[in-house]
Amino acid sequence: MSRSLWGRSWLSAGRPDHPPIVLSGRDGNAMRIVALDRMAEEAGLRLGLGIAEARAMRPRLDVMQADPAADRALLSGIADWCDRYTPLVGLDGTDGLFLDVTGCTHLHGGEKVLITDLLARLFHLGLEARATIAATPGLAWALARFGAAPAQIVETGAEEETLAPLPLAALRLPPEMRDGLARLGLARVGDIMSLPRAPLARRFGPLPLLRLDQALGREDEPISPRRPVALLSAERRLASPVVAQDDILAITLSLATGLTPGLEARGAGGRSFELQLFRVDGRVFRLDVATSAPLREPARIAGLFGERLAALHDDIDAGFGFEMLQLRVMREEKIKALQSDLEEAGQEDRPLAGFIDQVTARLGAESLELTLPRQSHVPERAASFLPAAEAGIAGLRAEQAMARLTRAVAAIGTVRPLRLFTRPEPVEATAEVPEGPPMSFRWRRALYRVRRAEGPERIAGEWWIDGEDHPVRDYFRVEDVEGRRFWLFREGVFSGIAMPRWFLHGLFA
Repeated sequence: MSRSLWGRSWLSAGRPDHPPIVLSGRDGNAMRIVALDRMAEEAGLRLGLGIAEARAMRPRLDVMQADPAADRALLSGIADWCDRYTPLVGLDGTDGLFLDVTGCTHLHGGEKVLITDLLARLFHLGLEARATIAATPGLAWALARFGAAPAQIVETGAEEETLAPLPLAALRLPPEMRDGLARLGLARVGDIMSLPRAPLARRFGPLPLLRLDQALGREDEPISPRRPVALLSAERRLASPVVAQDDILAITLSLATGLTPGLEARGAGGRSFELQLFRVDGRVFRLDVATSAPLREPARIAGLFGERLAALHDDIDAGFGFEMLQLRVMREEKIKALQSDLEEAGQEDRPLAGFIDQVTARLGAESLELTLPRQSHVPERAASFLPAAEAGIAGLRAEQAMARLTRAVAAIGTVRPLRLFTRPEPVEATAEVPEGPPMSFRWRRALYRVRRAEGPERIAGEWWIDGEDHPVRDYFRVEDVEGRRFWLFREGVFSGIAMPRWFLHGLFA
């Protein structure tokens, strides 16, 4: 809220002369404070206080409506920005983040440099933040919220003495449980450390001891990352931000070259890559590309991102430039060694794979799809669509792939239409009774007169899916007076009670 009122530089420029700010939200039938700034806290206001009471205490008060969706979006954006420090970033409720920096601190100059850089960057983005580096998530959470300093690093072995003076709220206990402990004179974490564990567990349950053990490292508490963790990654921090697409692609090529040794050591190639662009104002853009076959050639990887950038040119605003780029391998697949023909040495042996990758990178995975047969005699269930990049056909030689496609088309022949509707479309038909073909039909407000017809071909429903009372279908291949060919069916049979319905299911070439 402060950034929207005074801009991102409000912390460095100093807070303007403005009344205390609180955010209000509905709690039952009352409006209460759900968030407040530091000046409001110093004025004696607190969370949960009624807005009317707060105005009575401080008449000069700026009350704004809380926007939980905007808060979630902001926290998600900050989490994206924190990917520069570690790929393991997890959400902590609605007001915090967990960063697992194990094995990452040396890349940033050590723990002290990392936490200083993190808080300094957030400060210049107009965000007040507190951070703690500790051996356990529970202890880091407690000190970040209840510690004396905005930035702390807890040395190994000092967990108990650091946690003991904090209030019981630092153990993430429910308010009613904290009230019960307070009535026994237990107000600090240290008060329950020396108590016998069995009586405490009998009276208050296992939660207080579990939270204490998690904070001290006696019980594991894993961090759930909000996004999949990359298998391999490479990054480039830039002294001068880049804006031009050519510069971005040149850096992407360099990053892809850096990933090649790692992929070769694993005997694999990437099937899914992600390029993260960190803008100087904190916004992060992500570009994803998938490949139809394992890939580790840097030029081809950079080329796919070139197609992606060309497709999203208007959707990516470079602003004042990107200060850091990360290239990540999200999915890999083992590469099988293939012997090439001597007469074809040096030639491109997978042109179909390159074509599929180029088209899907620019137009999306759904732009190229293949049909896969399924075990069903109902036409709309007899095949499913799969993106060509996932179908496994791109790894074949071009002639083998085309032969497979040709056999698939030949198997259809003239019995089934090449264009099958996802759902049959109703038509108004005039036909001979009781089981004759249609003589004319009206589809999409146009009348078609039938010159030739073949059929019927009866297809019954699948009783294990549709039920035993599902009506049968009688299919007809018809040709109108202008030579257009259609695939229609009559659902149901003529009877004195109900009349059958007609549908158009497909078009022949």
